[in-house]
Amino acid sequence: MEVDSLFRLAAAEAARFRNDVAERPHRPLRGYADSVSVFSEPLPDQGADAEGVLLQLVAMAEPGLHLMAGPRFFGWVIGGSHPAGVAADMLTSAWGQNAGNHTAAPAAAAAEVVAGRWLLDLLDLPRTSSIGFVTGATVANFTCLAAARGAVLRAHGWDPDTKGLFGAPPIAVLIGDDAHTTIFSALQFLGLGHDRVVRVETDGEGRIRPEAFARAMAAVDGPAIAILQAGQINTGAFDEFSTLIPLAKAKGAWVHVDGAFGLWARACPERRAQADGVELADSWATDGHKWLQTPYDSGYAIVRDELAHRRAMTIAASYLPLAGEGERDPSHYVPELSRRARGFATWAMIRHLGRSGIAAMIERNCRAATILAERLAGNSGIAVLNAVKLNQVVLRFGARLSPDAGDRLTQEVIALVQKDGRIFAGGAVWRGRQVMRLSVSNWQTDEEEAELAADAVLSAYERAVDGAG
Repeated sequence: MEVDSLFRLAAAEAARFRNDVAERPHRPLRGYADSVSVFSEPLPDQGADAEGVLLQLVAMAEPGLHLMAGPRFFGWVIGGSHPAGVAADMLTSAWGQNAGNHTAAPAAAAAEVVAGRWLLDLLDLPRTSSIGFVTGATVANFTCLAAARGAVLRAHGWDPDTKGLFGAPPIAVLIGDDAHTTIFSALQFLGLGHDRVVRVETDGEGRIRPEAFARAMAAVDGPAIAILQAGQINTGAFDEFSTLIPLAKAKGAWVHVDGAFGLWARACPERRAQADGVELADSWATDGHKWLQTPYDSGYAIVRDELAHRRAMTIAASYLPLAGEGERDPSHYVPELSRRARGFATWAMIRHLGRSGIAAMIERNCRAATILAERLAGNSGIAVLNAVKLNQVVLRFGARLSPDAGDRLTQEVIALVQKDGRIFAGGAVWRGRQVMRLSVSNWQTDEEEAELAADAVLSAYERAVDGAG
């Protein structure tokens, strides 16, 4: 096998795909069932030439790829995997490092140490916090809440790491009614249950109501974890950290913040006030593959109490080298031993963009969201349902129609937008009704792209109204 030609071919195909993203329809050209059919063949008895296999993979996969790297992909909060991060990730794959410990992969461990310092500086969180480089916010939430579970139980005389949860004091978990689904999954994985939580009332933007939180905290007697949110998945809203966190701390609760994308507001001077007080929490979860634009498989579990973090995650065995004074094993902060060297792409993206570039990108996306909202709100038949202060826009079509008719029209507009392909936008249910949700989180999306996107939505709306008439 000729490594040089194979890697050149892969790089050339990757570059060709990326160079076409602005022109290709922002949707898959082939659906799931047809993609399964294309890939389906009997298990090969004999191997095949590697370059031929690579070209076959490109031909079979590309029509079924969503254009998540495109500048007008608004379906979910998904970063555009910036080329600088992708290139670093290519090297990460080629280097083939298992980043489990500092002895096996010194450079990988070092990159995590420095990238972690930079992250704490960018997000302005306590500089002595520990960071686990995980797959994404789901596992980041899990990791942080594992640290929380151990800490609050030990504070009440129970060590769950040695005794498990059988016979442990019950943990009260307080969470907002509009928390993201991944939080509930993390609680399920940790044995805390996704339905035994105390759900706290939220307002029209999905923020926890302070008076409801105060009542819920007053009823707590024993170990407790409070889960707050930086960036509600539909509206982009932030809980009132400066009010809520002291209430939780007064009862001895551990406060965790799910900030998958919203925590990045801390890196943008124009937007950071929305997250004031978040630094008072005990742990934070966020993604790199959203607003930092790293490739996928990049999230960060950040914990104020490093010992609690390590106690929850450390994997030890006689054949593994020990970390000495001043050394850091990546696997001590994540629920994995064998793992990808995720720090390289994070280091590369921060080094490439710098503090000012990251801030400018976030502000550019937020301005684009505002332009979208203002353009669409100018049509009397379209309602913007949230206060657009970050990157999320929630839309309802048929503002003067009955609720059921509005649901049907909203779904029709979403279908027409997706069929047209100039942009991709998805639907959601918000406050019991169908909505379109636009999430602006791509490094390429600027004011011009926002205008193009608004044109596409308005065109689909007009066609839907004409068709209904």
